[in-house]
Amino acid sequence: MSNIGMQNGVMKHRILSLISPKPEHVITTFGAARLVCHRDGKMELRGGQAEDHTAAKEWISLFMHEAVPRFPRG
Repeated sequence: MSNIGMQNGVMKHRILSLISPKPEHVITTFGAARLVCHRDGKMELRGGQAEDHTAAKEWISLFMHEAVPRFPRG
């Protein structure tokens, strides 16, 4: 016999995780760098090397010229 209560709880959790609003989403990647958009509309480039950041800046200037992403130091 299967545990119906446990199966329903797991399924509900999976469905809620799919439909719940995410705090951020990845727009695109450049090598190891990820261009992330937060729920408030701010953008941030995370990770990667200098070459990845250069590629991201070029792409942003061509396709998202109105965007002003943050480039955190770290």
